[in-house]
Amino acid sequence: MKKITFYITLAVIGFGLATTSVRAADAKGYQVTGPVLEINANYIVVKKGEQNWQIAINSSTKSANVKVGDKVTVYYTMTATEIEPKAPKASKADKQAEK
Repeated sequence: MKKITFYITLAVIGFGLATTSVRAADAKGYQVTGPVLEINANYIVVKKGEQNWQIAINSSTKSANVKVGDKVTVYYTMTATEIEPKAPKASKADKQAEK
């Protein structure tokens, strides 16, 4: 009985460690604070200093009744939409060998 309890405990600890490492791999979070200049179903524009920050939103974005002029803090992450591989640059030795 003690062996079964020991193995169950190990399994629970292992599962906890595995899920913690998955969460640690999440994208870094950022935030911007300022007045709302524009908002619609696809994006929100927030003024930060002299710059206007346009951040995409969708139906899963959590928000209250935000309207133009409200001061807000927007929390966001950066997500890649496409990754395009590039050919490696030829070294000087490779260029001279071609001549």
